[in-house]
Amino acid sequence: MQIRFATKEDVPVILNLIKAIAEYEKLLHEVTATEEILYDSLFVKKAAEVLLGEHEGKIIGFALFFHNFSTFTGKRGLYLEDLYVFPEYRHQGFGKQFFSELMQIARQRDCGRMEWICLDWNTPAIRFYKEYIGAISLDEWTVYRLSEATLAGIRKF
Repeated sequence: MQIRFATKEDVPVILNLIKAIAEYEKLLHEVTATEEILYDSLFVKKAAEVLLGEHEGKIIGFALFFHNFSTFTGKRGLYLEDLYVFPEYRHQGFGKQFFSELMQIARQRDCGRMEWICLDWNTPAIRFYKEYIGAISLDEWTVYRLSEATLAGIRKF
């Protein structure tokens, strides 16, 4: 597999990959991204970056990431929002290649950490994270979220 950074021309492919991972995670109903939104967010505002994996001339997966910041390390981190490989290409080492590339990017950019979240029921991914790349779970932490609708209605305290 060849891994490359996505370009503006890849926006339709990125949206299709986002829909594919959302369907796998049973969250397709939550996808509100459009090609226009992705173009603006990724290539105008540069809010995130996308790696695309190609095998035999075909896009087979992607990783979308951005930088966060750790006050404890005093450094930026690499936050992996999504990594997805189409089912027919799984168990061939492509996920490992994506992680290897992401870890290399994190090292090159002097990141203090690399983090991501995983759905509790995704046991194949959890096993991969723990056994193959040595990730540790932060079970004592709880993720909280304010939706776009909630943010729109926020009041001053």
